[in-house]
Formats: sequence, structure tokens, C-alpha cells
Amino acid sequence: MTRVTVEYEGDLVRRLACEGHAGDAAEGENVVCAAVSVLMQTCVNALERVAGVIPLTTVDERRALIAVELPKAAAQQAHDAQTILRTTVLGLTDISHEYPKLVKITTIDGRKQP
Repeated sequence: MTRVTVEYEGDLVRRLACEGHAGDAAEGENVVCAAVSVLMQTCVNALERVAGVIPLTTVDERRALIAVELPKAAAQQAHDAQTILRTTVLGLTDISHEYPKLVKITTIDGRKQP
């Protein structure tokens, strides 16, 4: 199973992580794993090349982990980065709805409690 964790700070996505393989198909033959991987790689590329933000990225092939965390950014860069991250979350959510036994999404709400 691929476990997706979306961490928020208020209404902003601060960190997005995907870990684990979706299912037991042979390496390179699982379309769900491939879809998740492509979304995450595209997210990192778009953050860098479109938003101009260099995310803190962790990749661990042994654990099948890709994690992206946003650093502080200027207003326009932060806006563009949020658009990219939210679009990635939408794509991952669609995959989890289509393949609920293979992809699970957990949301962590980082808002400070009063």
C-alpha cells in the first residue's frame, strides 16, 4: 500500500509525502505506483521550474519514499507553489478513490489550537 501524508499549516500545504508500493506487481509494472511517482516527480519539477521554489526533497528508494516540503518563499512563489501542491493532492486523491486498497491518504492539520 502507498501511504500519502499531506501536512497543512493553516490552509497551506507544507509537506507532502508518499511511501510504500501500491500492490504486488513486478517492479516497474504497477500502474498505480507509476501514477503516484509521476505526480510526485512532476510536483517537484513544477515547484522548481514554474514556481521558482526549491523544495526540501527526500527520496528513499528502499522505502519507496518521496517527500516534498516547502521552504519559506516570496508571496508570488508561495502562491504558485500552493497551486502546484494542491493540484498534486487532487491527483493523489483521485487515485486513492479509484484504488482505495492501494493508496491511503492521511491529512495532518498543523493549525495551532487556541
